[in-house]
Amino acid sequence: MAMHDDLTAELRSAAWRKASKSGPQGDNCIEVAPLSGGRVGVRDTEAPGQAPFVVSAAVWDAFLDGAKRGEFDF
Repeated sequence: MAMHDDLTAELRSAAWRKASKSGPQGDNCIEVAPLSGGRVGVRDTEAPGQAPFVVSAAVWDAFLDGAKRGEFDF
């Protein structure tokens, strides 16, 4: 089985979750799922059938750090 096939299978069975503060409707949110090798899958809740982004642990950690420091606040 090719690496791409392994990732596809892993994404299909991933434990997707969204932020608890996203509300009961879950509109305009992203979902994340932990993957092997420290990677993280990221997808749009409104389009779960679209291919998700997969980022490395380092990229995810940098994103979280920036979010905690307010880099993305408007």
